[in-house]
Amino acid sequence: MQILPHRDDMLLVDEVELVDDESHGKYHVKGTEFFLNGHFPGYPIVPGVILCEILAQSSCALLADKMKEGFMPLYTGLNNVKFRNPVRPGDTIETRCRLTRVKHPFYFASGEAYVDGKLCVKAEFSFALKESESCFPKS
Repeated sequence: MQILPHRDDMLLVDEVELVDDESHGKYHVKGTEFFLNGHFPGYPIVPGVILCEILAQSSCALLADKMKEGFMPLYTGLNNVKFRNPVRPGDTIETRCRLTRVKHPFYFASGEAYVDGKLCVKAEFSFALKESESCFPKS
């Protein structure tokens, strides 16, 4: 919560730490998340788009200094996304993300998410850092 602007139902990282040049994050799927209600009745699995969001939020630890300076990361792209195994209630998702290129204001990253050592998703993604005040203009 000190790094990410997300709150309530969209904060999808329980913990994250920097290890060398990577962010290592965790999210515990409780089973009560809003996105599991209809995906799928009787066989709930975490939607792929949510797994991508978990990767993105985990990678934000790599941009923590910029975000403390009043910038907010906005998704600009997803590439080469591969889903390998479903994620279900009770699972703990572990992420590993790294920056691959920077061309300010754009930041490019790649990452993987695992459950019990099994690869669930891997992707390349990008962000633009935007001044927070320009994202939420005062009315």
